[in-house]
Amino acid sequence: MKNFPDAAFSPEVIELMTQALKSSVATLPDPVSTSHITLIAESILRTAHDGEREVDALQRVALLELALASGD
Repeated sequence: MKNFPDAAFSPEVIELMTQALKSSVATLPDPVSTSHITLIAESILRTAHDGEREVDALQRVALLELALASGD
């Protein structure tokens, strides 16, 4: 996982990011690879760090980035 040294989040934002991660992973077909989870988590961290606070938006961006990275 990439390093996010300057990222700091409130407990509320961590909960939103957790929801976005769980929702994103739940949409993937089994088996879900660790690399996919890592890409999703990094995207959510980056997007939340940029100020996004909507779970649906965090999930959309993460899944779009995953699709682009996978070449789908």
